[in-house]
Amino acid sequence: MSQPSSPIGARNHGRNSTVLDDSDAIEKRESRSESSSATLLEMDMVDEPRKLDYLDLEKQPGDGFRPNNKLGNTRARLTLWMILNTVATVAIVFTNKAIFDDPSFRHSQVAFATFHLFITAITLYVLSRPFISLFVAHPLRLRPMLPLATTMCLNVIFQNLSLTYSSITFYQIARILFTPMVAIINFLFYQKSIPRNATYTLLPMCLGVFIISYYEPKSTAHPEAEQTSMLSVFLALTSVFIGSIYTVWIASYQRKFEMNGFQLLYNQAPIGGVMLMVLIPWTDKLPVVQEVPANKWLMILLSGSLAALINLSQFFIIAGAGAVSSTVVGHVKTCAIVALGWFIGKRPVTDRSAFGVIVAIASIIV
Repeated sequence: MSQPSSPIGARNHGRNSTVLDDSDAIEKRESRSESSSATLLEMDMVDEPRKLDYLDLEKQPGDGFRPNNKLGNTRARLTLWMILNTVATVAIVFTNKAIFDDPSFRHSQVAFATFHLFITAITLYVLSRPFISLFVAHPLRLRPMLPLATTMCLNVIFQNLSLTYSSITFYQIARILFTPMVAIINFLFYQKSIPRNATYTLLPMCLGVFIISYYEPKSTAHPEAEQTSMLSVFLALTSVFIGSIYTVWIASYQRKFEMNGFQLLYNQAPIGGVMLMVLIPWTDKLPVVQEVPANKWLMILLSGSLAALINLSQFFIIAGAGAVSSTVVGHVKTCAIVALGWFIGKRPVTDRSAFGVIVAIASIIV
C-alpha cells in the first residue's frame, strides 16, 4: 500500500529508446561505481522512512527523470502533490479493503492485481511519451525481467491477501517491518552493515509489531468488526518477507541496468500483468457481472484512478522534496491509516494493542 542519483543508461538514447543489449551493457558498467542509497517506490504502500539510507532501497531518479516544470516547479505545487499523494494512498487502502470485503471479489485477487498492474503500465507509458516526457523510457529484454516481475506479482497478491483478511490497522502496522527486514536481508546477503544507532530504531519497530501481532487475534471485537486471526498474521508476515526480497532486488536491478525506479517499473508492470492474466482462469472465482452492484464497479475504477494518481504524484515528490519532507509524508500516511482504521473498523482498542502500535509508530518517527 511503499520510500543519490547515478548515471542513467538511457542518457545517450534520447527519448526514442531502443532495447539494450544486456550482455554488452553489463560489461560496460562493471567498471562504474555503484550508488548505495535511495528510496522505495510502491504503488499501493506507504513510504518507509528515507532517513534510513543504509537500507539501499532504491536509487533516486537521474538524467532519465525529467519533471515538467509547468506541472510542478513551485513549492505550492509540490505541497499540493504531497497532499494528493497522501490522500490517494490513504484512500486506496480503504477502497481496496471495501472491495475485498465483498464476497464477490474476495476470491478474485489475481484479477484485481492484474487490473492494477495494467493501470500502472498505461500510466507510465503515457507519462513517458514525448508530449509529456516525465521520464525517458528504457526498454529491456524480457528474459532478465522475468524474475523481478514474478516477485512483484507475488508481492502485490500477498499484499492484497493481507489486506483482505486483516484489520486495516494491523495491515498497516505490519508493513512497518519492511524496514528491518530489508536491512536484515542486505546484511546477510549483501554484507551491508547496519549502524548501531539504526539498530536502536529497528528493535522497537519489531517489538511493536510483535506486540500487536500477539494481542490483536486475542482481542474481543465487535461482531461486525474485521477479525485479526493467525491467518492474518501469517499473510501479513509473508507479504512483508516477499516485499522485502522484491525491494532488495529492485536496488540490485537498478545498479545492474543503471535505471531509476520509474524506468524499472515501466518494464515490470506490463510483464507482470500478462503473467497474472494467464493465471486468472485457474486461480480466481470471478463474480457474475450482473450480480455486482454498480457502486462496486465504481470503487474498482476509483482504485485504479488512485493508483495512477499515486504514481504521478510520486514523480514530483521524489524530484522536488528533500529527505526530511519525504519522510514526513510517509509518517503522515502511516499515522492516518492507523487512526482511521481504528475509527472506522468498529474494533475496540485494547491497551496492549494500542501500546504495540505506539511503540511501532514512535520508532519510525523518532
